[in-house]
Amino acid sequence: MFDIDLQSRIPIYEQLYTKIAGLAARQILSPGDKIPSVRELAKDLGVNPNTVSKAYLMLERDGLIYSVPGRGTFLAKDLSSVRAGAKEEFGKAVLLAHEKGLERDDLIEVIDGTGVFK
Repeated sequence: MFDIDLQSRIPIYEQLYTKIAGLAARQILSPGDKIPSVRELAKDLGVNPNTVSKAYLMLERDGLIYSVPGRGTFLAKDLSSVRAGAKEEFGKAVLLAHEKGLERDDLIEVIDGTGVFK
């Protein structure tokens, strides 16, 4: 579930952030779900715990997760910020694509081509 691409140019902590935020946005992870500890996830992925910790700190800063000492780390109860952030980023991408000459039909073709909304 928390797979990463070790060959990617995208830093591992950013991949983890994006993956967890995406799982939350698509409701694969539900509000209140417990997520693996830093050590557990680092071991499973074969990465340095500091890398996972950096991703978790970013997720916590953005209100997507919270930690309870002695109990673990959980997905936040209110995930409206995930969807709001996704909409904002998508809006920026649409504006950039439009500035580069893409029209509405081009954007729809790209969205349909992802296979996500079947």
